[in-house]
Amino acid sequence: MLAISSSLALAALVGMQDGRISVADAYAAPPAKHLQEMTYQVYAGGINAVRATLDVDYESKDRYSMELFATTQGFLGKIVPWEGTFETHGWRMQDGTEKPELHKSTAIWQGEEDVKEYTYGKDGSFKKLHVIQEDKNEVREDLEEELVQGTTDVLTAALQAMKSVADSGVCEGTDEVFDGKRRFKMVFRHKADDVLTPTEYNVYEGVAARCEVEVIPVSGAWHKKPRGWASIQEQGRDKGSLPTVWLAKIDNNGPAVPVKMRVKTNYGTLFMHLVGYKNGEKRITAKKEES
Repeated sequence: MLAISSSLALAALVGMQDGRISVADAYAAPPAKHLQEMTYQVYAGGINAVRATLDVDYESKDRYSMELFATTQGFLGKIVPWEGTFETHGWRMQDGTEKPELHKSTAIWQGEEDVKEYTYGKDGSFKKLHVIQEDKNEVREDLEEELVQGTTDVLTAALQAMKSVADSGVCEGTDEVFDGKRRFKMVFRHKADDVLTPTEYNVYEGVAARCEVEVIPVSGAWHKKPRGWASIQEQGRDKGSLPTVWLAKIDNNGPAVPVKMRVKTNYGTLFMHLVGYKNGEKRITAKKEES
């Protein structure tokens, strides 16, 4: 679910003054720190299954942070109690790129916690992987070079596409990611510019870049038969659409952010909608979220 990725629009997004955010309740707030805070609801087969939040802190000229939290809710939360937190803290380099210093993922499934911490050097090198589970607590510094070196984390990879939309209106980017067991390419491809209208489920109104996201295996413990996200991706491919995310520039000083996502599967189509947004200047809530 969290291969949050991107898509964009060319000249239309350069000044997102044309992309309005319509909302049930929008008001001007005093300028605050440069933090974009998004809230999402995920619907699967019409069922409100997952709630997620994404915070993007891009205020400092030499640092950045991202944090994504998601949890199952409602009926699904009772039968599949899961929550995950994914965070990255890193450096903004003078050449315009971002390099992670620490990426941490924490997943809680039926009360059992699984924590992975990935540490990187400022030169882009991979330093170590720390894994904390019920039955082990180990630090791996001896991972094969071809598996880890030259990789980044999934949030930083998504940020590159988000920046691309903000800077040029075009969703594009390719990065290689190590997830603890596997190395893969994350590829973002711009497909079209769409004009989205607000609904009771989604607050965004305006031009958004439609972007396909593809995960391509490189090395590591990949199964011969696709599993997990790889399986979902191939189900979508068979149905004529890879996982797709719409990105739009809402904050004039920050990267574009996901405003909608669609994933087609054999069991129906999953949609993620932006239901809340705030920064130092804007605060918006979807009507569905208010009721």
